[in-house]
Amino acid sequence: MNIYAGNLAWELSEDDLRESFESFGEVSSVNILKDRMTGRSRGFGFVEMPNQEEAEAAISALNGKDMKGRAIKVSEARPRPQRGSGGGGFNDRF
Repeated sequence: MNIYAGNLAWELSEDDLRESFESFGEVSSVNILKDRMTGRSRGFGFVEMPNQEEAEAAISALNGKDMKGRAIKVSEARPRPQRGSGGGGFNDRF
């Protein structure tokens, strides 16, 4: 199961997040998203846990838990909405 973890403290590392989730079961991956320009945490990330029951236990136990001074938000990750083709560029007007 792919799990969303948000409202993360800037200084929280992927190892810190992995450690918290591993107390509920196997963690296959942890990824905290970083700003491309600064390399600083964007304050959210994703944890992949292969076992559904362990993942659900982690979500219910960790949602709202204080980690490095912030109450993290934990839920099942939802798929990204499809982006439209955009269009509407400057040259489309002429």
